[in-house]
Amino acid sequence: MSSSAELIEKGLRNLKIDSLNLMQQAAIEAAREKDLVLLSPTGSGKTLAFLIPMLQRLATDTTGIQALVLVPSRELALQIEQVFRQMVTGHKVLSSYGGHPTYIEKNSLVESPALLIGTPGRIAYHLRHQNIDPTTIHTLVLDEFDKALELGFQEDMSFIIGHLTGLQRRILTSATRMDRIPDFTGITPPAELDFLDETTSAPDLQLKAVRSESTEKPETLFSLTCKIGNKATLVFCNHRDAVERISELLWNRGLEHGIFHGGMEQPDRERALLKFRNGSHRLLITTDLASRGLDIPEIEYIIHYQLPYTEEAFTHRNGRTARMHAKGTAYLILTDDEIPAYLSQELDYEELPEQDQLPPPTEWSTLYVGAGKKDKVNKVDIVGLLLQKGKLQKEELGRIEVQDHTSFAAVRREKINQVVQLIRNEKIKGKRVKIDISK
Repeated sequence: MSSSAELIEKGLRNLKIDSLNLMQQAAIEAAREKDLVLLSPTGSGKTLAFLIPMLQRLATDTTGIQALVLVPSRELALQIEQVFRQMVTGHKVLSSYGGHPTYIEKNSLVESPALLIGTPGRIAYHLRHQNIDPTTIHTLVLDEFDKALELGFQEDMSFIIGHLTGLQRRILTSATRMDRIPDFTGITPPAELDFLDETTSAPDLQLKAVRSESTEKPETLFSLTCKIGNKATLVFCNHRDAVERISELLWNRGLEHGIFHGGMEQPDRERALLKFRNGSHRLLITTDLASRGLDIPEIEYIIHYQLPYTEEAFTHRNGRTARMHAKGTAYLILTDDEIPAYLSQELDYEELPEQDQLPPPTEWSTLYVGAGKKDKVNKVDIVGLLLQKGKLQKEELGRIEVQDHTSFAAVRREKINQVVQLIRNEKIKGKRVKIDISK
């Protein structure tokens, strides 16, 4: 077995994946021979479909950046980085994106990663400032390329690709079909794999509607979220001001939740997703920014508070639930004049209870620890502190996430105040750090 094959086998074990799906197998095979355009639905496993053929091309006896993955969002960059790190390949990986200082990334790029993942704007910045050497890059992945075009990254992507003079392989992924692939990608002629119509990955999605007077839509949403209760739910709005407006109403009614949109500071966005992942919040109010490419758990319910303008956007929102053969429900809150042309099927209308009953608080709350990977702190350190000094039982400790300079741990809600009191003055790795309930 070759060294790359061993690496991949080990990586899949580390990810606890027993076997690759048909799309992933086909993509890996096709990318061996020529450039690849991969069309596959959201949630079908495209990340591994390009990481594995890319990993097969990474050399251990060379320096410089060997592979570049361009993505349309910071969250997607971080998600891909996390998957690659979990594979434990021995290759250095780095994410580059807006929302934090460029000098931090510049320092990290001094010792080049084998794999660089980034948003087009930030990668273009580093190219212009000669913080990266593009000539060593032999593999390029354009992930969620349709979304990157939609967000207007054409100019930056064209600039970047124009500097990649040593490219040997290009992989482009998309969750929608495109009339034509722009010339600046340099993909000619590619192998094309189209899995968008695969019935084997068709979701078991139930569409339901709730009728609302236009002036009472926020009230209808409150009643519907109360009826759903503490099940993982995404509420989609078309604009960030609608997210903020709805959020204020729900907080005033005592309904805990998180929000997520492009106008938020990056740490606030990451914390909102983190609390949703670890179960501290089961409700996330968001724009279409959360419809693709985010590391969030299986969603049981989608609520379209405002209907998207296109069928494509509607499909991507619904793609957050009923993924990989699971079941899901998408609710549409509709006024009488709001049924869009792209809804071909007859909708089942659901009645809401006359009396709203507020769901109980979630069983988890989030603990903040002011130290992370750059402080040599890992999950084992956090677990040891919380079980030994915090007097927690294993079942009272949930998901732990260690970031560069901060860490977060899910703790049973009824225990978190006690834990904070017990460990507030404790040290981690010999240093006293701030420990409190995450805001």
